[in-house]
Amino acid sequence: MAEISAPIIYEMDYSSEAIGHLENKVQETVGKDAKYLLHYPTVYIVNDENKAKQYSVYIGETSDIKKRTLQHLMVDPKSRADWESLGNSDSSKMYVIGHDHFNKSLTLDIENRLMLYMSSIGNVETIYNRRANQQNEYYTSHELDTIFSLVWRGLRKKNKDLFPLEQIIRDSAVFKASPFHKLTDEQIRTKDFIQLRIMEALTRGKTGQLILVTGEAGSGKTVLMSSLFYEMNQLSKEDPENPIFKDMKSYLLVNHEQQLKVYQQIAAKLGIYSKNKTDSVSKPTPFINNRGVDEKVDVVIVDEAHLLWTQGKQSYRGKNQLYDLLERAKVVVAVFDQNQMLTTQQYWEYEELMKLQHEVALEGNMLYLSNQMRIHSDKQTVDWIRSLIDEQEIKPIPADSKGYDIRVFESPDELHAAIKEKAQNQSSGISRLTATFDWEYVDKRKPEKEDYWCVKIGNWKLPWNLQLPVASKEQQVKNRQLSWAEQEQTIDEVGSTFTVQGFDLNYAGVIIGPSVKYRNGKIIFDRDASRNKKATQKRSLKDGSKEYFSDTLLKNELNVLLTRGVNGLYIYAVDEELQQALLAAGKGGTTDGYNGQNQQIPR
Repeated sequence: MAEISAPIIYEMDYSSEAIGHLENKVQETVGKDAKYLLHYPTVYIVNDENKAKQYSVYIGETSDIKKRTLQHLMVDPKSRADWESLGNSDSSKMYVIGHDHFNKSLTLDIENRLMLYMSSIGNVETIYNRRANQQNEYYTSHELDTIFSLVWRGLRKKNKDLFPLEQIIRDSAVFKASPFHKLTDEQIRTKDFIQLRIMEALTRGKTGQLILVTGEAGSGKTVLMSSLFYEMNQLSKEDPENPIFKDMKSYLLVNHEQQLKVYQQIAAKLGIYSKNKTDSVSKPTPFINNRGVDEKVDVVIVDEAHLLWTQGKQSYRGKNQLYDLLERAKVVVAVFDQNQMLTTQQYWEYEELMKLQHEVALEGNMLYLSNQMRIHSDKQTVDWIRSLIDEQEIKPIPADSKGYDIRVFESPDELHAAIKEKAQNQSSGISRLTATFDWEYVDKRKPEKEDYWCVKIGNWKLPWNLQLPVASKEQQVKNRQLSWAEQEQTIDEVGSTFTVQGFDLNYAGVIIGPSVKYRNGKIIFDRDASRNKKATQKRSLKDGSKEYFSDTLLKNELNVLLTRGVNGLYIYAVDEELQQALLAAGKGGTTDGYNGQNQQIPR
């Protein structure tokens, strides 16, 4: 295969004067390659940096860069404030990107990838492009990744602040939840079906329609919901004369503080979520409390709907948040994974859940994502993790041809050291230490005798999440928008399910605490050893009785932690029998005949 050439990137002022001299300047600058900028399809980036070092960015593609830029300068400011702002600024710049392999489809894919990347950059405040142009297969589609990386590296040479390292972007939580990811065929079919159902409901005046999207952890549900939310909000902008879309409003709800931060960042950058904190992206409780049943909205999208409350509590006076949302919306689209419910407040009684799912299935609205997209491994590795969780059995750890790294460590400090090493390596991305909730932690107060609530094993200890101070005020402000795993100081903390649920870690270190034991060849759960009162207390049932559901909820807790790692899973178990079984599994065997010597498994 012939080597792919480097792109041509031309930087210019964004002004009428500069565009007037474009042809001559390009000819002088790039010579014979000028045709790739002047007569081929190109991608362009208009950007402006404000005094706070924040950027406003517009990304586009065109087959006539001069004509398109003149339109942006002379026509678009009359109807759009974003173009007026860019045109009136003395500091606005423009990058024009050309390549000898560019065609219409490839430039649309490059444009979309740039939107994916730039919407994930912290100092990009606003993205003005309002389209998502995912392309199918075409003549040069196999060159997209290579050409895009060449484009990005070329842009980095021009401006390292605006174009950071690819790996840094790809590790951000905003990137992982961005609506601009190229969807799989399964995700596209699911999204198209949901949009069709929404259009039918709005056209026919239906209300209270529920669409459930299910699938294992890592099956791409969050990206699907992010993409759906973005596109539903764009419909009213792109087709304002259509009576269905004219006043349509979509809402995105998630009952998870860390995930909420991510969605609010995405929506703010794309002009969906305004800075005055409107409720288009919020938690379910304020949405329900601030809206009566007669104020029905069009579409409510609920990510992590298994975290919705099925019981009333102090801040929520209802009985079931999903039912309350159905009373307030024409269509509710909810991502639901019953294996990720973590507390008794979220628990569904079996008969009620089966009835709900049956009713949704009868309507044809029960959708399942089968592709596992998070864990980059062989099927055998995923099966090993699932067997440990679902069957509560420990089988020999398989060798993985894709390089997925499962290790069992002989001590928590060695586990922590390995995770810190991975976190310091930019190519390894974000890696963090997590643990089952088996040590005391009260987030609203400090312990009496120590500075922090800690995970303690023998003489080793580390603070639980969200406790270590941040030295600089600048970093404190930055951290308010970052998820727990993205904050620098958290490499020396231990994350819980309540901070890492829904997020990816490149390498996940998991301390399996004393609530998870191994007896007679099976993993069992000991609620007396857990400190997660929300999982171990009794749940009041509809018939007035009370019952423990800790086996299910503690199993779900383990499920959340063991399925975070994209490239690797590092484990230490406090229970001695469980630790020995895991070490033996790493040697390719079982606990039978194990010699009892703790050894780190080399990989």
